[in-house]
Amino acid sequence: MGGHHAASGAAAWVAVASTGPYTLGWYPLDATGVLIGGMATAGTALVCDWDHRSSTIAHSLPPLSNVIAVGIENASGGHRQGTHSLLGAAFFVLLAAMAGQIQVQTEWGLLSVGAGLLCMFMINIAAKALKLFPKSGFISNWIFALAMAGLVTWFAPDQWTWLPVSMLIGVVVHIVGDMVTTGGVPLLWPLVIRPPKFLRRLPVLRTFWRPNGALSIPILGRAGSRREWLVLIPVSSYAMVGMCVAAWSLAGTHFPAALALAARLANSLPGMP
Repeated sequence: MGGHHAASGAAAWVAVASTGPYTLGWYPLDATGVLIGGMATAGTALVCDWDHRSSTIAHSLPPLSNVIAVGIENASGGHRQGTHSLLGAAFFVLLAAMAGQIQVQTEWGLLSVGAGLLCMFMINIAAKALKLFPKSGFISNWIFALAMAGLVTWFAPDQWTWLPVSMLIGVVVHIVGDMVTTGGVPLLWPLVIRPPKFLRRLPVLRTFWRPNGALSIPILGRAGSRREWLVLIPVSSYAMVGMCVAAWSLAGTHFPAALALAARLANSLPGMP
């Protein structure tokens, strides 16, 4: 479900951060915030699966991401445990808020290094989930990640208050996405209440309250079902349109200035009129 989570996260960000038609506009940002935040939220919608050493996120930036995955897996009790709970969501949002506070004063101004590095991870995770990297090898992953870290740190909006919002949206989208499948999630972890044996025989109740204590509203059936794919098509289309509109807006704003700068540089070269 990696690509599905990523697409859902980007779509949710477009709905919340954009002020265009067919959006909610609850947290309005400019085109830069919509575009970069959308890419970052596609990644934050995958962080819950950092509790599995074989997940997409675990292989996003090896070997560092693999080591982190093993640590989170051990601390959270395994896959679909602590990271898929309200407590896990709070932890990830706090992490994003702390990252936004790590700034470095340079001769070019104040750079949000912590936010840039976190966005590097998130955008790289999304790219991995969307199969933009080869299955084997990791050099291309790191080249892309370092390039994105530099671009995000330099060009992203000065205010990083949206970063915890991006993390919150992504994590909530992931947890809800897993909850509407038959597997469910332990929403109140570490408090896991399993249904008594006599209640497990009731067909309706055992559907919503799993024997392992997970809560489920299985609207989409099993993970990867046809229903899930049918939902993914409009969700992905919505995200793509929103991101393209933001990119077009940015191009219209910055292209004339870039063209004028290129013209000045060309005129300054020797032998140019």
